[in-house]
Amino acid sequence: MHVSRREFCKAAAVGAVATIALPALHTLAKTDSPNPIVGVEGHQYRVDHQWAKLPDKYRWQTTHNVAVDSDGLVYVIHEGRLSQKDHPAIFVFDADGKFVRAFGEQFQGGGHGIEVHPENGKDQLYVCAYQQQRSFAKLTTDGTELWRQGAPMESGFYAEGEDEFPRSRRDNPWGRDRFLPTNIAFHPDGGFFVADGYGGFRIHRYDADGKYQSSFGTPSDDQLADGTFNTPHGVWIDSRGETPTIVVADRANARLQWFTLDGKHLRTQDEFLLPANIDTFGELMLVPDLVGRVTLLDGDNNVISHLGDNSKLMAADSSRGIRGDESKWQPGKFVHPHDACFDANGNIYVAEWVATGRVTKLTRL
Repeated sequence: MHVSRREFCKAAAVGAVATIALPALHTLAKTDSPNPIVGVEGHQYRVDHQWAKLPDKYRWQTTHNVAVDSDGLVYVIHEGRLSQKDHPAIFVFDADGKFVRAFGEQFQGGGHGIEVHPENGKDQLYVCAYQQQRSFAKLTTDGTELWRQGAPMESGFYAEGEDEFPRSRRDNPWGRDRFLPTNIAFHPDGGFFVADGYGGFRIHRYDADGKYQSSFGTPSDDQLADGTFNTPHGVWIDSRGETPTIVVADRANARLQWFTLDGKHLRTQDEFLLPANIDTFGELMLVPDLVGRVTLLDGDNNVISHLGDNSKLMAADSSRGIRGDESKWQPGKFVHPHDACFDANGNIYVAEWVATGRVTKLTRL
């Protein structure tokens, strides 16, 4: 998870405008208990920041993303440290927060995105890694690696060697000709899309066997033209309408963009801060926003509620000191939501970009 001070300050300015533009929302937030209730009438959730129970032999590292499988097991991925090669980057918990297993040592030093995808009646894991581990991979849910690959060199976008990993910190340049994938979404035909959110600022399409097909999008270069990106951090297939579309969390441009499955731009929605990813449940859409809130949208993409809204405090914290000071964390308020997803019952899991790790369960009421 990389975010510049300029990016964070820009989000604060955008947030000031967005707060004025959005309609007033009747929020129910009881913060006088360690498990407050957040949301609005009809969409209320009980917060449990201490949901996950980790064995003493492991340590929380910087948490990044979270996913749920068909059995209700929750997968949490950490960036980890390349120097701790024997420590797993992926922890698995049941719905009650009981630890189940751990694996993914090969992603230490770059663990980022994680998604679950059912294939032939069996769940499979897809992982994106950045920093020193710039690659993406497919695994079984018990951690067996099926394949792993680096940059799609045949695309013509990348510098020589960008398909190699891991890298040392000294040999770890960033730029638009570099490959630093962040998240994955699944095409209805069985293939998938990879968001190169920190490197080339493009979305790559692959077939079901992991073979490169095509790309769409270009870097924004400080312009806000539709179909261009500045940190396309999250990607998702929006199946709420008659025709599935691709939605991209264009984070540093503070917006979501929708595209056809062939990559043609359809629409853009502003009034976000630093949108990091997307998930859907029925008609609902969930957008974790790095500046202290998780936004819940209805089927028409109107804001229902900003869950755990702490955006004013976080926007003012340009030095990001709160991120490293747990004494300033408030029950029912988020610090840096980096990913969020629904389970089959509509409960929500939120992973925050904090060095000590935090995964919160929002139980649907």
